[in-house]
Amino acid sequence: MKLDLLAFGAHPDDIELSCSGLLLAEKKNGKKVGVVDLTEGELGTRGTVETRYLESAAASLILGLDVRENLQLPDGFFMNDKESQLRVIKAIRKYQPEIIVCNAPHDRHPDHGKAAELVTHAAFLSGLSKVETDINGTAQMAWRPNYTFHYIQDRYIEPDFLIDITEVIEQKIASIRAYKTQFHNPSLQEPETYISQPEFLDNLLHQNQLLGKRIGVKYAEGFITKKILGFKNMDAFIKENT
Repeated sequence: MKLDLLAFGAHPDDIELSCSGLLLAEKKNGKKVGVVDLTEGELGTRGTVETRYLESAAASLILGLDVRENLQLPDGFFMNDKESQLRVIKAIRKYQPEIIVCNAPHDRHPDHGKAAELVTHAAFLSGLSKVETDINGTAQMAWRPNYTFHYIQDRYIEPDFLIDITEVIEQKIASIRAYKTQFHNPSLQEPETYISQPEFLDNLLHQNQLLGKRIGVKYAEGFITKKILGFKNMDAFIKENT
């Protein structure tokens, strides 16, 4: 299935926390969107691999994803090496996205920066025909997305552009709450973590509000680009920024 937008996350729930509003907004615009989780989040303090799969499946239904898969790289220990790059390249060539969004270049969790570097490198290499990959013995065509963007996570990074997510904010929060073992849930006998504190989701919502205020809407998500965005004329620029 060819996608318009493919989001990569180091762990299940990275996407929901950081850019699910973008995915929901694009789905409302008739686009095909998908998610690739790099790891199973097996080192997480709360929950298990099995519960994370159940939770990500529930979140995927809320987001209306066209596809979601997990590359099962080792949580905490994956590297930006050839083996990992080839797994990501296979996913990119499989779905041929026009746009990729991936982890923040640097963040509280070291896996996030590593994932950003891995996906960025793989997105470039995916466009080289001499990098050969196959699925079930069938050779894949080279494919490079038009854009690779980074979403903002726990640590604030000044965004290059903002996306209005006001109309889908309730669905975004619902997709996060689908990860019942990971976030505040008094009914569970699980150790407390940084993200399970009751104020964590309140702070996330507040961040989306602050970003929204900057463009005159209630809620927004921020993104980073290392590629200069170009427009054919000023009319196109104005249309894209209203």
